[in-house]
Formats: sequence, C-alpha cells, structure tokens
Amino acid sequence: MKVLVFCILLCSVFSMKAQNYQCFSPGQLWKDNNGVHINAHGGGMLIYKKTYYWFGEHKIEGKTGNTAQVGVHCYSSKDLYNWTDEGIALQVDDDMNSDIQKGCILERPKVIYNSKTKKFVMWFHLELKGNGYRSARAGIAIANKVTGPYRFIRSTRATPGCFPVNVDNNEIGGKHIYVRDLNNGQMVRDQQLFVDDDGVAYHIFASEDNRTLHIAELTDDYLDYTGKYVRVFEERYMEAPALFKKDGLYYFMGSGCTGWAPNAARSAVAPSIWGPWTELGNPCVGENSEKTFYSQSTYILPVQGKKNAFIYMGDRWKPNNPIDGRYIWLPIQFEENKFKIKWMDQWDLNFFSSEY
Repeated sequence: MKVLVFCILLCSVFSMKAQNYQCFSPGQLWKDNNGVHINAHGGGMLIYKKTYYWFGEHKIEGKTGNTAQVGVHCYSSKDLYNWTDEGIALQVDDDMNSDIQKGCILERPKVIYNSKTKKFVMWFHLELKGNGYRSARAGIAIANKVTGPYRFIRSTRATPGCFPVNVDNNEIGGKHIYVRDLNNGQMVRDQQLFVDDDGVAYHIFASEDNRTLHIAELTDDYLDYTGKYVRVFEERYMEAPALFKKDGLYYFMGSGCTGWAPNAARSAVAPSIWGPWTELGNPCVGENSEKTFYSQSTYILPVQGKKNAFIYMGDRWKPNNPIDGRYIWLPIQFEENKFKIKWMDQWDLNFFSSEY
C-alpha cells in the first residue's frame, strides 16, 4: 500500500508540469512539451527508429470540433510518457473541391511505414463535408518524412468490383449489402491498419452500414486494395477495431455501435488474419468494465523492448467539447489465449516486468 501511495503522489507531482511524466494516469489531462493537453483523438501509433509517433484527430472546442477543422496532429516520444508536439501532419484543405475540405469528417487516422518505397502512408475514415455519414470512404495520404507534411492522394470506397473470398457462391445473388455496394465499393467507417510480420498490410474497417467488419489486403505500396478481402463478425454491428498479434495468433478488440456513448468491449482471436475468428467476450474486467471504463478502443500498442507487452489505447469521447476528450491507456494481460484489461488509476511500464 505504501508503494502504491508513493507512486500516485510521484505521478501527481510530475503531472503538474508540462513534461517529465513517469507514469500513466488514465482519464487525466495529459500535457505535451508545451504544457498543452495532447490533441490526438481516435489515434494510432507508429514506431520508427526507436521512437513512437502518435497520430490522431486534432479537435477544437465546441460541437464544431466533431468535424475536421485542422487535420491530423502528430506527437513523438521515446518513453511513452512524455510527448513532443510535432505539429499538424495532414492539414484539411480550404479548397471546396477537395475531399478533405475543412469541415469534413476525418476520423481514426493510422500511419504505417513501407520499407520498400520508403514512404509513410496514412489511411483514415473520411466523410465528405455536408454529407453526414453517408460517404463512408477511406482517405489516403503519403509523406517522405514520418512527421509529414502528408500529401492527400485520394479517397475511395473499398475493393470495388470484388467479392469477399469467404462467401459461398450461392450467397452472391442474395440481398446482402456488400452486393449492393459491389460496383461502387464497400463502405468504410471506423478503421485500422495492420502490418504483418511478412510486411503485408491490411485494412480493417466497419462496413455494410456498420453491420459487418471487412479485412482487406493492401497492395505492396500500401496505397490501394489487392481485391482480396473477407467479411467477419457478420451482423454483429461492431466498430472501433483494433488488431494485434501475439505468439502467432491474431487478436481483435472492438465495440458495439452506440454512437458516442460507451458500451461493453468485444474481443476475438484467430489463427489467421483471414479467420476463422472466435469471439471471446468483453476483455475488460472489474468496475465500469461494462462501459469499457467509459472509453472506446482505437489502437493496441506493442511496447518496444518488452516481450508480450501491449497497451490498450482508448478514447473518452466528449461530443459537446471534443478537445477535452481524455485518453485511457491500460496494460493488457493474458490468460492462455485470451486477454483482459483491468482499470488502474496510475501505472508505469514496470508493470510488464512483474507477474500479473
């Protein structure tokens, strides 16, 4: 108990400053090197040359902040506690003809590095300005430098003209939504990128009016689809996908579809990224676990230099004042082929060096 109290006091003291954090305090204000609350919502992480780069939605105050008024923010860190503001990696456009016109909806940006092309590639969920959530597109941008600036290339629906590989031929003539969207491409909403050990990249996204998730293979340059994809968790209404790999198994975390309101998280495991996927239930345990600790998944982060160490990254959404959204980072624990997440007021990376 004395050690816990000391950790809490120590963390609180350092948190008063703009930097020199020595632990995580989920749900609390988290300031960057300038003393400003980190502004990278719905984000993802890229590890490049032993440095972490956190990309996320830049929000502004008020309900207008639910639309993209600035772009994608980038921060860097060596230790995961203290973050340096690297500026806006991708700016929205004042051009009314641009797909990323100021006022569009730009959500859940993720960046991966292509070792063949030496390019940094960003994908995000995009809704065209004034179109609500009807566009359901993927946006793609590219950069020569990890922090940007990223150049917007285009937006697209997913895998146009292609049938999923895990669908029986007898189903193709049915009234499934993916058949409706076959020619123009599949809907893309909450999304995630995953690069496997062999360098092949995949796009994971909520589709079919959020009824079903798709996992689609990307081309070698990570800028397009190969046309190979599967439908998973059919009619389960899942969003906020996060994917990671441990000991040859693929793990999934996501949520139900309840708008900005939190719900019970979901998890699954598979021997291949193509499946079959077996649902494991809510990985969160303890008080407020049925609300995922009032957060929603955005990314599962592997920790450098620590074996089987993964961090749950989640957002607490504040739709009335998005800029005040808080981050919930918690360590992931494993029991056989399942994972679990417990609430901790404060914790540090030494957690992964101890028995849990």
